[in-house]
Amino acid sequence: MNIKLFISTLYLKKAYLIIGFFCAFIQFAFAQDQKLSDSLEIVYKNGDFAPEQELEILEALAGSETDADKMISYSLQLIVAAKSKDSTVYEHVGYMQKGNGHKLLSDVTQALESYFEALKIAKNANLNTEEASANIAIADVYSIMGDVDSSFKYYRQALKLMEKASGDPLTLAYAQFNFGDEYLNIKELDSALYYLNKSGKIFEEENDENGKAYYLGNLGLVYAEKGENDKAESNLNEAIDLLESLGDYYGISIYLNAMSEVYTARGEHNKSYQYVNRSLQLAKKHGLKDQISDAYLKLSDIYENNGNIKRSFDNYKNHIVYRDSVKDLNQIQKAASTETDFKVSQKQLEIDLSQQQKKTQKIIIAAIGLILLFIIYLAVSLFKRNKFMKNANAIIEYEKQRSDDLLINILPEETAHELKEHGEVKAKQFDSVSVLFTDFKGFTEEASKLSPEKLVESIDYYFSKFDEIIKKYELEKIKTIGDAYMCAGGLPFPVENHTAKMCQAALEITEFVKKTKRSINHKLAKFDIRVGINNGSVVAGVVGSTKFQYDIWGDSVNIAARMESASEPGKVNISESTYQILKEFDVFQFTPRGEIEAKGKGKVQMYFVDYVD
Repeated sequence: MNIKLFISTLYLKKAYLIIGFFCAFIQFAFAQDQKLSDSLEIVYKNGDFAPEQELEILEALAGSETDADKMISYSLQLIVAAKSKDSTVYEHVGYMQKGNGHKLLSDVTQALESYFEALKIAKNANLNTEEASANIAIADVYSIMGDVDSSFKYYRQALKLMEKASGDPLTLAYAQFNFGDEYLNIKELDSALYYLNKSGKIFEEENDENGKAYYLGNLGLVYAEKGENDKAESNLNEAIDLLESLGDYYGISIYLNAMSEVYTARGEHNKSYQYVNRSLQLAKKHGLKDQISDAYLKLSDIYENNGNIKRSFDNYKNHIVYRDSVKDLNQIQKAASTETDFKVSQKQLEIDLSQQQKKTQKIIIAAIGLILLFIIYLAVSLFKRNKFMKNANAIIEYEKQRSDDLLINILPEETAHELKEHGEVKAKQFDSVSVLFTDFKGFTEEASKLSPEKLVESIDYYFSKFDEIIKKYELEKIKTIGDAYMCAGGLPFPVENHTAKMCQAALEITEFVKKTKRSINHKLAKFDIRVGINNGSVVAGVVGSTKFQYDIWGDSVNIAARMESASEPGKVNISESTYQILKEFDVFQFTPRGEIEAKGKGKVQMYFVDYVD
């Protein structure tokens, strides 16, 4: 039975989060806490954090997530972000958490690849504690695979590194715990107790609830092996209670199986069945293949003891299926070895036969030589043809991907897929959409002072930043016309609170333009900007048959344009319909402007909007 603790979550203890919201949660991050993960996920998706906090948040998400697939997804995002920001430590954490996710899914091959990558990063950067953590994780996987020698080798390397290091007692405790667990697996109970008690002392001193839970659980397993079932039951139940409070289903499933063994030893088969069945259902729900395999094996034993041979055999077959899915790496290695031995023996047989033929029939040798030359020629020809076809297919696939990427860059993704699939895009009515227009004040006068190159460079500078802002708030860029910029929220698919997000984007755009104008380092054109927003229904579709353009139409679009033209430099002007939605949000404040004449619309109620001071 392998009960290994995930070392990489220790880094969450070191997160340097600035926002008070995260600090309130970080003390729970060490024990993978789904409530924390859900809270952080909302913050991350809404973009409510400073750019420099992205790595800390992704680390916390990957470390607190209990869903293995999500853990892997956030780990990959952390790796990419860490590489882009040249953060070796966070890149190491990303690979460690990616390995943890694959380990939970019992994908030992992928887990090992991730852990070895983390080990390489730590070694190259001389990160001793991180190198020790990677060695422990690698040892854990070898333990799961049943490779005891490799497991002990990496545990010893980890302990040597940690005994030299200082200031990180928890990583040392986890190394001692996993070392003790490995001794428990090979039934060396005295050595197991020695290392478990050393780790338990540190967990208690550091008040580490996750570590204490696993320490109590493994202590119960040792007592069960010694036949001291009362002590075993007490420790295992205490461990299960602690792990349930932490939401750690991996450990709960293992210790439920262990409790089943305790009750089997007492002859209480009904209780034994209840515990193992509870473990099986929990392991199935969370995809814990190793624990599913153990539970089926125990069910097989229970049914066999009850004389139900058929049910026993069915459960044993299920145990074999899940066991082999976990340890398939050994099978692959053995198969590869067998295949290699076969090829070597076949080659030796060919050599012996060739030597015999040389002694007896020179004519046959010459014929064989000619045949071999022909085969080589044919093989080379086929190889060249195959290489040509691969290169041609690669070029075709590359150009197709370029075409797809270009189409998605021009049109919303959903619209691009519809156009590719049906050859046309049907116009759609959207009842609740927010529309934004921007325009630079005095653009024509300023443009006359610039060369065409500088003018284009200036416009690109501003609009590129606008693109970045609207993408952040999940809005859709529609088009630019000269110095005007147009975007919409709530299409081509629904976006929650798109009006509030549109207002946030508008305020960020105006602040960016103001900041640029104040900057003495900015050498391009400087402008003032007017922004207008309106809400209502629109019709959206694609126009053109050669140069496609996604566009929107309707009275709501016209009113949004009037809001922009009636705005003032550095201000965000909104209509009555937008005001009625935004007033529900307590982060905005409004300045009524009264009814103002709008071209083609008569007098229209307008408001300036800003953040609450």
